[in-house]
Amino acid sequence: MNQSLIEQIGIDYPIIQGAMSWVASPSLAAAVSNAGGLGMLGSGHEPAEVVRKSIKETKKLTDKPFGVNVLLLSPYVDDVVDVICEENIKVITTGAGTPGKYMKRFKEAGITVIPVVASVALARRMEKEGADAIICEGMEAGGHIGKLTTMTLVPQVVDAVSIPVIAAGGIGDGRGMAAAIMLGAAAVQLGTRFVVAHESIAHDTFKQRIIKARDIDTVVTGMVTGHPVRVLRNKLTKEYLKVEKSISSDANPDFTRLEELAKGSLRKAVVEGDKDSGSFMSGQIAGLVTKEQSCHDIIQELMEEYDELVKHPKLF
Repeated sequence: MNQSLIEQIGIDYPIIQGAMSWVASPSLAAAVSNAGGLGMLGSGHEPAEVVRKSIKETKKLTDKPFGVNVLLLSPYVDDVVDVICEENIKVITTGAGTPGKYMKRFKEAGITVIPVVASVALARRMEKEGADAIICEGMEAGGHIGKLTTMTLVPQVVDAVSIPVIAAGGIGDGRGMAAAIMLGAAAVQLGTRFVVAHESIAHDTFKQRIIKARDIDTVVTGMVTGHPVRVLRNKLTKEYLKVEKSISSDANPDFTRLEELAKGSLRKAVVEGDKDSGSFMSGQIAGLVTKEQSCHDIIQELMEEYDELVKHPKLF
């Protein structure tokens, strides 16, 4: 296992919590960090002062390192970057764009910058722009996804860049973690497994939907828009896919109905637990998640499973 990234960030275990919108709250981030992983706050489209409030609340809950995800398409991104530097955050992940514009400021502030990518080309670009590590997210992940699987993406990115690579997408237990490390990853990022943590603020309906999910219960929506999203099946996805199909052959498709269906749907899932109209973003790993646990127990279980496999590999 590559220890350099773990030491640089200052965590005990090579486990990072995904910065899931509406889910990656101070309580979850602090609990993951207190358990030895790297907790992450999701800034989403929140105004800077809301992000600052979340950071301060997290600092009250943990004295361990934690990070903030920066959504580069946010209308408040400039102000959010200011807050992150002012609050002495030491680790950030970035998504929906390139952090190049802010890289000089991040470096001057001593911040470890870890962009999320879904291709080799983007990974190479991020390394050239000064990224300290890369999160390779396969299409098995929940939420917005790329086109490559984790199994195919990680080794290709590992071969293409010289900075540490973090594997994400379809990892939910020690076996997945061991597989990612064997492919060359220095650490793993988990999202779906942490949604059902005791410290997660996700509605119980959301947690139970994941716990009861089968291997085939996720579906990808938004292919026609060019922004695919993996979610659990429900009435919303059925209607969404129906509309997608009806406009897929149009030369100039009208996305108005799709936008109406998607508006506020993630909040409906996470906060309200609306089983019909909520967008329950979840990875394909949901079929392996069978119980609600504390972040401490999740991380300890992952490490015990990983250590057992490393010490006593099952050869067939």
